[in-house]
Amino acid sequence: MRFLDALLGRTRPVQPDLDALFGVPAAATTLQAALDLVPTGVGAVCFKPAEGQAATQAQTDAVALLSADAAGNVAVSQDEYGYTWIASRHESSDLAGLVTDLHAVNSTLADAGYGPSLLCTIIGFVGAADSRRLGLVYLFKRGTFYPFAPTGAHTRDNALELQTRAQLGGELPVETDLGRWFPIWTTPAL
Repeated sequence: MRFLDALLGRTRPVQPDLDALFGVPAAATTLQAALDLVPTGVGAVCFKPAEGQAATQAQTDAVALLSADAAGNVAVSQDEYGYTWIASRHESSDLAGLVTDLHAVNSTLADAGYGPSLLCTIIGFVGAADSRRLGLVYLFKRGTFYPFAPTGAHTRDNALELQTRAQLGGELPVETDLGRWFPIWTTPAL
């Protein structure tokens, strides 16, 4: 069937590499040492919701899994584009727990067959001594991370984003195509 798919120009959806998220705690140490950025303890998974009972059940299961963990708080919201966000909040010192929660949401949705609907996961950071904000965004379809540093309603700190890319190049798979560094203005993680 792959030959026929190639001949007809059809592609199969890329399966997300969910385990890449477990590299974030080590990268956070680098961000703190090099750029004085610390985790906020907030992260979120964004996906395009599917219709039907199975999709609703997968989302309910993901939220129930996080709600069972007494350490984190969970919130579900929709943005203006129709994407669903499942956000998790932990103590800022518990980045490993936050990453585990986000991985659990992603795994629950992917195991239910909604892996191609996963858009991104974002983990929030702030300046330890200033008001800088940074989201470390994981793109499922690319298997890469990129930094997003909003400074206002629709402005970003490009210098901080490029500094972050330079620091994390050896730690995480960083998206090389800057055209794919999409702004995510309405994320609950920042």
